[in-house]
Amino acid sequence: MNVANLARAKSEPAKGTRSITILGATGSIGASTVDLLRANRERFRVEAVSAGRNAAQLARLARDLGARFAAIAEPALYKELKDELGASGIEAAAGADAQVEAAQRPADWVMAAISGAMGLRPTLAAIERGATVALANKESLVCAGGLFMRRAQATRATVLPVDSEHNAIFQSLSSGTHAEVRRIVLTASGGPFRGWTAEAIRAATPEQALQHPNWSMGPKVTIDSASLMNKGLELIEAHHLFGLPSAKIDVLVHPQSAVHGLVEFQDGSVVAQLGAPDMRIPIAHCLSWPQRMETSAPRLDLAQLGALTFEAPDLARFPALALARGALEAGGGAPTVLNAADEVAVAAFLDRRIGFPGISALVGAVLEAAARKGAMAEPDSVEAAIAVDHNARLMAADLLPEIAAKAS
Repeated sequence: MNVANLARAKSEPAKGTRSITILGATGSIGASTVDLLRANRERFRVEAVSAGRNAAQLARLARDLGARFAAIAEPALYKELKDELGASGIEAAAGADAQVEAAQRPADWVMAAISGAMGLRPTLAAIERGATVALANKESLVCAGGLFMRRAQATRATVLPVDSEHNAIFQSLSSGTHAEVRRIVLTASGGPFRGWTAEAIRAATPEQALQHPNWSMGPKVTIDSASLMNKGLELIEAHHLFGLPSAKIDVLVHPQSAVHGLVEFQDGSVVAQLGAPDMRIPIAHCLSWPQRMETSAPRLDLAQLGALTFEAPDLARFPALALARGALEAGGGAPTVLNAADEVAVAAFLDRRIGFPGISALVGAVLEAAARKGAMAEPDSVEAAIAVDHNARLMAADLLPEIAAKAS
């Protein structure tokens, strides 16, 4: 069952205490999830928490939430995590396999919020045991979406979209059937450069690109939002989540970030989900689904907003969106290559090795190089996806000096 059908499926409310695992507990999505759990301790029990490198913070979270298992990705931090947990009785583990073990622990619901390719194996491990997976790891669908959705169907795992846009579409789809959908529309704030000229964007600094007008996110996602690559990655995710072709997935720039997604049905009706730009809202929807729960997120005040505006994205100033749509339509391993090249490009921009336009230029060059080399086969396993990702990163590193030189 794809997510579009799941939106209309009749499910029984969860009974008793729901057990929870948080993969990526110290990131921004993890922090919002923890905030909700702290406010609803009687409804949830935490089975496991994991993090990348912050052993001290992970230990504090594990103690506070009463977790049974804590996993740190960096093997060298095992002793620190073990010491921080002390005599708490919480089991500690470290390394990539420990992240997978956290996902395999017997929790009803798993927040998959490990960023990057590191999140692929743990997320699939949760799906393989048929868990309810709240999906915040973009790479799972961008790099291996076909594989992940096929395995979810085979294991009867439930995949719930955490991204505010996909969660909005998920909620709006309950108004009709999949066959009745004419198109879905993802909204984008436009980022900090929405009103900038092409000349000004060429001179943009990392500090300026990190000043998102509406959302508080990590640096990679914030830079992707500034280039609209984030919306391109969401196009690819939406294709897999909702079983729709590229032609039925549109993007509108909506600076107020109040309307997060819209669904247009064949009769002309348009159903939208609105809310304040606070990730606790979509996370809460997934955490308590198929019920709803109280949150302390701010309430949307339409009178205060006064107006909701929309505009088409400018692909000349923001070519990343067109690159992503092209990768979706090319299929195979193109989205995996796109994502890997973008990660290298964003890191290079933050390190001031390329300018802001160099992000899209490098991604485009890597896609062309991968196509010439025949390195676009669709991954049929996590290992294959990681291999495509690795090769694309090598190509990006090789092409980076050329892109940097062209802009100088």
